Amino acid sequence: MEDTITLDFGSGGVRTAALIDGLIVPLLKNEALTELDDGAVIPGHERLVFSTDSFVVNPYFFPGGDIGKLAVCGTVNDVSVSGSEPKYLSLGLIIEEGFPAADLERIVKSIAKTAKEAGVKVVTGDTKVVERGKGDGIYINTSGIGFLKAPWLGRKTIREGDVILVSGPVGSHGTSVMLARNEGLLEGEVLSDCGPLNRLAEKLISLGEDLRFMRDPTRGGMATTLCEFVEGTEFSIEFNEKDVPVEPEVRSACDILGLDPYYCACEGRMLAAVAPEAADAALALMRSLPEGEGAAVIGKVTRRKSGAVIERTAFGGERIVTRLTGAQLPRIC
Repeated sequence: MEDTITLDFGSGGVRTAALIDGLIVPLLKNEALTELDDGAVIPGHERLVFSTDSFVVNPYFFPGGDIGKLAVCGTVNDVSVSGSEPKYLSLGLIIEEGFPAADLERIVKSIAKTAKEAGVKVVTGDTKVVERGKGDGIYINTSGIGFLKAPWLGRKTIREGDVILVSGPVGSHGTSVMLARNEGLLEGEVLSDCGPLNRLAEKLISLGEDLRFMRDPTRGGMATTLCEFVEGTEFSIEFNEKDVPVEPEVRSACDILGLDPYYCACEGRMLAAVAPEAADAALALMRSLPEGEGAAVIGKVTRRKSGAVIERTAFGGERIVTRLTGAQLPRIC
């Protein structure tokens, strides 16, 4: 660990992993925590899944969403990709003195609308107000509880030959927020992909044990999440650049901003590993819902290089894709 905490430690990349693996997990170590899945299966309560997340996005309104919608989707999605049915949320609001009441009402209305869409209830919460200049507007924490439907899911079930799917174009959320910080940089509008994934997860769970693993690629984006799939295993993931869906506006914006869409956060996309014989069925299930209509097969699990993610580029070359290093997009969720 370094002597001071920098923005890099919140990026979802290498330093975030160092903070979690080097400090937090060793000090708080227990059976549920050490799996480091998006939601923890509580020992002794085999059907209960619990997750928590905090949201500090800047700006708190952005094309396609806002901090309220994001707070619901972020926790619902973590619980969903853990193989459970999300049911209940807590809501914690930290509000800065002077925050416009109209903005707060808009955010809470968004929370209510998104919770209804996702079929979850906000059943408990807390509100704190901090002095002017101490809170940067508003921060939100949500925790979620769901009931486990797919106890077999996990990285340990991934096998050679498994197919990797993504539920739609990647990088839209991070790009949308970054453009909202730089108004007038690009003609047109990039909408965040922010949305709940519980219906999509439920569809894939119907595949049974042919569904190996699911994650939502938030901080650190698709690239970092794929690395998490195979880190510490004998497997690698190989994918083709031409197969990864990226909206043209996102690619253009990333070129202007000097970003890589693979590392831009998504807040309504899912990566899944499925058995090869179930790939066509999984793709059809994803595409049967609006939130999965852009789904694509992007790669497969191999044994080529332990723990590595390998991209075949459009020019015929290859490169090793690593976790995000540094804070490409701070305050993105």
